[in-house]
Amino acid sequence: MRGARRSRVLLGTVAVLVLVRAGFSAAGHMPRGGGGIPGARLPVHGTAVGWPQDGQAAFVLGDGRLQASPHQQPAPIASLAKVMTAYLTLERYPLSGEQEGFTITVTDAQAQVAARDAARGQSVVAVRAGEQLTERQLLEALLVPSGNNIAQLLSETVAGGETGFLEAMNAQARALAMAHTVYTDPSGFDPGTVSTAADQLRLFRRAMRFAAFRRIVSMASVTLPVAGTLRNFNPLVADGYAGKTGSDAAAGGCLAFFTHLTTGGRRLTAAGVVMGQGEGSDTSAILAAAAEAAEQLVQSAAPRSGIGTMRAPGGPDGRRGVPPLP
Repeated sequence: MRGARRSRVLLGTVAVLVLVRAGFSAAGHMPRGGGGIPGARLPVHGTAVGWPQDGQAAFVLGDGRLQASPHQQPAPIASLAKVMTAYLTLERYPLSGEQEGFTITVTDAQAQVAARDAARGQSVVAVRAGEQLTERQLLEALLVPSGNNIAQLLSETVAGGETGFLEAMNAQARALAMAHTVYTDPSGFDPGTVSTAADQLRLFRRAMRFAAFRRIVSMASVTLPVAGTLRNFNPLVADGYAGKTGSDAAAGGCLAFFTHLTTGGRRLTAAGVVMGQGEGSDTSAILAAAAEAAEQLVQSAAPRSGIGTMRAPGGPDGRRGVPPLP
């Protein structure tokens, strides 16, 4: 009898261990080897997140826990750096309703620098000496056509120059527990500006608290006094994925995004960051790879959900129908 009881206990223990292992494996919890910062691989509403095969990513659904792909490594983020530039600007000079905020006048020196950088192949929004731009227009030029020169203009306006602005960027990163982030320029053109997908998602979600930020990153295009109408580089903006892109040979394709979906009868906000997608320096190709990775994250989290859109009823520029605060 004692031997039979011992056998039943051992069999029960083995069965429990098999079930536990199966559960962890299905949810993606089984540890992997390799270096880097360990990522949390937890199920979202019962479904494992479909991380991209290359690069890194982070994702959160609704008010759930932020999840990160395994082995997060600090890496160049290209123009994702402009999210911090916009965040600091709005923190110090908040915009509400239709306010335009402060106004700057472009100097001759600033116009010359923009022309020089454009000739060198940088992402630049055309400006002219004497042109006046409001804070809202500057943020639109920063976040939609992604002007490197606009990041510089904002750093000079908000902090008196790049040195002070970089100090503020890195201080804010520390305050937000972005432990694996270093900013070396306000635009992300410098590959020394590095971060992880998890850190960038923490920042992106904070920036989403500003209605002006959410509105601007939902816009398909902007119209500026000298530059004219410029389109958003985000390949998914027409499909209801608002956000900020980043792309170059060092960073690959990057996208910080949010969208709305319905799952279990509830409308939720899905937010995420993908980095290091695609290869090479073809902007369209690597951003298409980032877009595909972003869609994969959302679809894996709620494969049977209907994906909502954020298109504004008043037109494609997103100035009306602003998504609610997540």
